[in-house]
Amino acid sequence: MRKAISLLTAIIFMLLIAVLMGLAISLLGTTTAKVANRYLYEQAQLLARSGTEYAILAIQGHEINSSTGCLNQINLNYNDTFDINITLHYIGKGLPTANCNILDNSVAFDESNASVLVDTIVQLKDPKLNNGVPIRYVKRTLQKL
Repeated sequence: MRKAISLLTAIIFMLLIAVLMGLAISLLGTTTAKVANRYLYEQAQLLARSGTEYAILAIQGHEINSSTGCLNQINLNYNDTFDINITLHYIGKGLPTANCNILDNSVAFDESNASVLVDTIVQLKDPKLNNGVPIRYVKRTLQKL
């Protein structure tokens, strides 16, 4: 009788250890996926910030007049991993209307003339890189030129 109780106790103990090991492995797998997802999301945030700064630099280097128009769209690609799409909308007074995304062309004050609304969208090209979870980060910035 004692041997049977000892055998039954050993089997229950082994089952308990197996269940705990299964839970530990399961939690380890989900934690790894969450870390990878968070890494890619943080990278998308940094790319949005860099893309916005690049767009402002490109606008400052582009002469806005009636013949050249405005810089309206910038499309970038980062390491075949992320697509960065930047759309620019201008706010000001006396802006050329040819080839310009103008949000408002009747600003009353000279201090607020020549501003740009920068919409930056960063998205993961292939969601398979993140276990099928798509990543899309949108940043909107109003910048005075």
